[in-house]
Amino acid sequence: MWFLVMLWASCLLMGTHAQSSASFRRANAGSGRCQYTFMVDSPTEASCPSAVSSPEIEALKSRLGLLEALVARLIGGEAMSKSTQSSGSQSGLQDAYSQVMGENAQLQREKQRLDRQVQDLQQRMEELRQEAERLRSRPCMQQPPPRVPQNDNSFRPGSGPALSHLVSRPGNTQGDKSSLRDPAWHYENPGYQELTAVVTEVSAPNLEGPADISGCGDLVWVQEPEVHRKADSIAGKYGVWMQDPEAKEPYGPEMVWRIDAVGSEVRQLFGYENMDQLSRGFPTKVLLLPESMESTGATMYRGSLYYQRRLSRTLLRYDLLSESIAARRDLPHAGFHGQFPYSWGGYTDIDLTIDENGLWAIYSTNKAKGAIVISQLDPHNLEVKGTWETKIRKTSVANAFMICGKLYTVASYTSPNTTINYMYDTATSQGKTISVPFKNRYRYNSMVDYNPAQRKLYAWDNFYMVSYNVRLGKQE
Repeated sequence: MWFLVMLWASCLLMGTHAQSSASFRRANAGSGRCQYTFMVDSPTEASCPSAVSSPEIEALKSRLGLLEALVARLIGGEAMSKSTQSSGSQSGLQDAYSQVMGENAQLQREKQRLDRQVQDLQQRMEELRQEAERLRSRPCMQQPPPRVPQNDNSFRPGSGPALSHLVSRPGNTQGDKSSLRDPAWHYENPGYQELTAVVTEVSAPNLEGPADISGCGDLVWVQEPEVHRKADSIAGKYGVWMQDPEAKEPYGPEMVWRIDAVGSEVRQLFGYENMDQLSRGFPTKVLLLPESMESTGATMYRGSLYYQRRLSRTLLRYDLLSESIAARRDLPHAGFHGQFPYSWGGYTDIDLTIDENGLWAIYSTNKAKGAIVISQLDPHNLEVKGTWETKIRKTSVANAFMICGKLYTVASYTSPNTTINYMYDTATSQGKTISVPFKNRYRYNSMVDYNPAQRKLYAWDNFYMVSYNVRLGKQE
């Protein structure tokens, strides 16, 4: 070490050139000791002698070159590997993206196919609707069902088959044969014996022309049903149809009104110019009620439709002229929506009806414990004018109607041969059991109402709109 220090000191003395080109370095030796290195440029030699380029130096250079080539190769391979991995990842992402896009395209094609099917179904539904409208508007070409001779033309004293049925007696051979030929009557029926005795008391003049509505009496006879039309769709399984006995402008007394009562939103009121147009299915007026109707208890009177609002005991008067609700009132304590219906159901808790004395409501209350309650209503404001409570349960009868202030009930809505089995007279507040034959030809009679102007019962029997001529007299 001292030698190196001395050598450095000597070199300082060699002049400014040597001072400017000398360098000194200190570093740890391989043995762990500190090593000092002093370097100075030769003042006389521009380069080292050629003897310095020994074979060892050349070999070292060659090895260094090979080492540099190997390092470069390794670095290049690592970069290529990273590039290859990156390329592989990109390729995998590209494949996944292509698969997703393919599935999306397939879903789009499936959606387009389903859209086309929906359009085809909608078009088919529209075609079916148009076909239904066309069939509905086409006159019915079927032959009408057999009709019992009408009372205004055929039932004349001393002539015609109708009289031969009614005045036949045991021992009258001709009368027996006639009775057996007519399927509407059966001579051996005990109720028929009582009926013939009563009907023969009806005076002949009232049978020659239109029914006489000036006189009242007890219901003693109901004719076979006459079919006027069959409903077009399932919405007409049950319903209500009627004529206004005291019609007002702009509609005349021949106008027929109809409501199909199946559904949760019953609001359409169809009007037909007359019975013939009803049978042909050509309505001249269609009104949309502002509030939905409940069941088949509606009626028509003095230019207004009276009906029960859905899911309530509220009664509504719908004025046909203004096409708006003219009055509303709750029927006090009346059951509704299945509390006290007729035996066939249908939410027939409140039944509005018309007779010679005006507008009535047939219903029941909790206080009456399900027995039929009758209330007479003011047709203008629906106020209750009088109330009577009977002794027959409402759920035990199929239907009810009023004639001349008397309540009549129908025993069954399905039996083809049933009876009108009970009468209650509001004039005397007395009720009694009766037995007047009544036919449910189509075995699901969901509505029976009386028209005092026509002196007929109107009924809706399992899609069919039918009517019955009636006779009033004195029951024995």
